[in-house]
Amino acid sequence: MQIETFLLEKNAWMPNNPRFPAVLYRQAVAGESIGAKDMEALFARNGWQARWRDGVYGYHHYHTTAHEALGFAGGHARLMLGGPRGREVEVSEGDVLVLPAGVGHCSVRTDKHFLAVGAYPPGQDWDLCKTMADEAALERIRRLPAPASDPVEGGQGILLDLWR
Repeated sequence: MQIETFLLEKNAWMPNNPRFPAVLYRQAVAGESIGAKDMEALFARNGWQARWRDGVYGYHHYHTTAHEALGFAGGHARLMLGGPRGREVEVSEGDVLVLPAGVGHCSVRTDKHFLAVGAYPPGQDWDLCKTMADEAALERIRRLPAPASDPVEGGQGILLDLWR
């Protein structure tokens, strides 16, 4: 498994998160055929709650009330991180992307097999923000604690080191 990190500063109207980097785990789940149940099981083993199966919205958005793990259970996609003119990343089946609160993301291109599983730390529920963050939103992002476990590696994962 390879790990990539992206620390994304404020970008136009996108708040991003100058404290916690986004973390991309390449081939976090390996195998001949990976499905949504495999991603859900990975998240459950590591204390994160899988809440949905779908694609990634095709418009820029962020969350102020939850950190988000996206487990890619099928296909390929190009995502934009950090807001308009941000950083594009390619993701594929078996990858997991962890986005700290405030980090903008959207789908740029997907193939017909693309499927993501969204998961969140216990006690965190996502909101959906599509406009500039006001002071209250920025405060929610600042105050949201790091999760107690890494959604891929559990209690000893690199995310815990990066986000402490």
